[in-house]
Amino acid sequence: MAAPRKYPDELRERATRLAVEARRDPAARTGAVKRIADQLDVHPEALRTWVKRAETDGGLLRNQAGGSGLRLSHPTS
Repeated sequence: MAAPRKYPDELRERATRLAVEARRDPAARTGAVKRIADQLDVHPEALRTWVKRAETDGGLLRNQAGGSGLRLSHPTS
């Protein structure tokens, strides 16, 4: 049996989205993951792992304001 997840999926998606957006801004990039992790009471290494996975997967993150997703990478086709 798998261990229960420590963080809810909604928190994981929100934290990842905020960190990815902050890392895009050169002025806010430095320390963005740690700052956001502290604000949301998430372990910084957990958030760093989520951000790294989102950036390497190039997947879509849900945008809370609308139904569309936020693309992290450019399509190859």
